[in-house]
Amino acid sequence: MSSSVITVIGATGAQGGALVRAILADPSRRFRARAITRNPDGEKARALAAAGAEVVGADADDPATLDAAFAGADAAFLVTNFWEHFSAEREIVQARSMADAAKRAGVGHVVWSTLEDTRRWVPLDDDRMPTLHGKYKVPHFDGKGEADAIFRDLGVPTTFLLTSFFWENFIHFGSGPQRMPDGSLVIVNPMGEAKLPGIGVEDIGKSAFGIFAAGDRFIGETVGIAGEHLTGAEMAAAMSDALGQAIGYFAMAPEAYRALGFPGADDLGNMFQVKRDFNDDFVRPRSVEDTRKLNPETQDFRTWLQANAGRIPVGA
Repeated sequence: MSSSVITVIGATGAQGGALVRAILADPSRRFRARAITRNPDGEKARALAAAGAEVVGADADDPATLDAAFAGADAAFLVTNFWEHFSAEREIVQARSMADAAKRAGVGHVVWSTLEDTRRWVPLDDDRMPTLHGKYKVPHFDGKGEADAIFRDLGVPTTFLLTSFFWENFIHFGSGPQRMPDGSLVIVNPMGEAKLPGIGVEDIGKSAFGIFAAGDRFIGETVGIAGEHLTGAEMAAAMSDALGQAIGYFAMAPEAYRALGFPGADDLGNMFQVKRDFNDDFVRPRSVEDTRKLNPETQDFRTWLQANAGRIPVGA
């Protein structure tokens, strides 16, 4: 696949941007990056173009724009962003539009960034957690998982990439250490003593690159990735060392987390509860060893903290 074109949806976002950087950093130049963005004149898009990517304007909400994005592409990386609009239905529509366009263009290998449909573990009539938006338990998981069938039904040659908790959430998503009334600092989630698979965003891009570099090997497969599996207490201990101050872990009850009131709190409360209650099923597909085979540079949490601890808001 020398000089094969990889179309990267969301190229100015976290996952897509990381893949574009991995493609451009490859000394063998095995692939060419076609960076897809809704704003090709934006600062991030211009930076990608300056670095050597082909920048193309397209929008998954506007199917008519997608043909140019996929035309002549050998492979494609597809991702949706629930947190932009909080609609699983919109993610499913976007996935169908992208899958249709990839099928029309004859793309030979799609990597679809997905997550599990949690309704396989917690049916809608299960009262362990509330049903959200009328038909989901964890909308930002379930919509992606439901969309998997679109790719299979269309016969699009697809690798289903299961990502993990982004450690960048400690920087950008309000998951960093919180100040308690007694002045102590804690990280908060409802995981209890269960392990949370996590990964740095750059390693998601590098892992996707490893999948493409393997040719057809992973087509039809589900590939889970993680840099490390850690309990909340283990993450707090590593963060304490990296930040030079004591940080504890508070295992909030899922129902209390759902009641925090910020946008998506109910979704995330359900998500953490699923990860806790079905921990073996969630951890098992996300092999750290297999991730390192795709990306030998995969970081563990302490290595990620060495580069990023200074960016984590403390007591925000």
